[in-house]
Amino acid sequence: MTASKDAPLRITVYGENRHEKVDPRVQEIYPEGMHTTIAQGLTRVLAEDGVAAEVRIALLDDVEESLSEEVLAETDVLTWWGHMAHEDVPDAVVERVVRRVHEGMGLLPLHSAHYSKVFKALMGTTCNLLWRNEGEEERVWTVNGSHPIARGVPHPLIVPAQEMYGEMFDIPAPDELVFVSSFTGGEVFRSGCVFRRGKGKVFYFSPGDQEYPVYHQPEIQRVLANAAVWARPEEREAAPIKIANAPRDWFRGDEVSRVI
Repeated sequence: MTASKDAPLRITVYGENRHEKVDPRVQEIYPEGMHTTIAQGLTRVLAEDGVAAEVRIALLDDVEESLSEEVLAETDVLTWWGHMAHEDVPDAVVERVVRRVHEGMGLLPLHSAHYSKVFKALMGTTCNLLWRNEGEEERVWTVNGSHPIARGVPHPLIVPAQEMYGEMFDIPAPDELVFVSSFTGGEVFRSGCVFRRGKGKVFYFSPGDQEYPVYHQPEIQRVLANAAVWARPEEREAAPIKIANAPRDWFRGDEVSRVI
């Protein structure tokens, strides 16, 4: 069974941690890495909300261990930030993450994680988009104010400088759309998209280019904390849906447990 809602929310923050090693601008903005800022923001906002949480960090340098079967089995929600080293993520890690999403683990792909192996495997499309990096203002507009992820988020949420992502965005139609963004250049983008895959919940959120202090913004931290709570597994068996032979009248008696 999945963890009880009374148990701590177990979050793993995956960071590629490549730009932080080679780019002085990124090092200045995120001296301890984007992953640390994301983890600290989640910890702070969830604590303010009275949500018990355990937040750990996983990095590409040790991804076989930090995203092992054992770690993923103890993860309720996985956040994912990657950009310049998508292809360095081993296929075996991708397969186990995708399987865990199907089993019920929540996934929050962030910014350029739209191009990660994990997200593309779950979407089944190229996940291509338009982009331009000129530090333009982004306005994140709430289009589903009743969604839990939108709770306490300003309308619009202003990101003073950010990379432009624009349509067309080659993804399946989201199950729900929570946010759309507009940019000073005139483009719009589906920046907050909800998907369900198997028993798992996925929320893609686009603001967060490494060259800007986006993850330091309290409003962005609010979105991620809301999304983590929303994406936690539901209280049901954490296993894929079975394929089973269904004898006639299976739903009338003891056969039920063997089929479902």
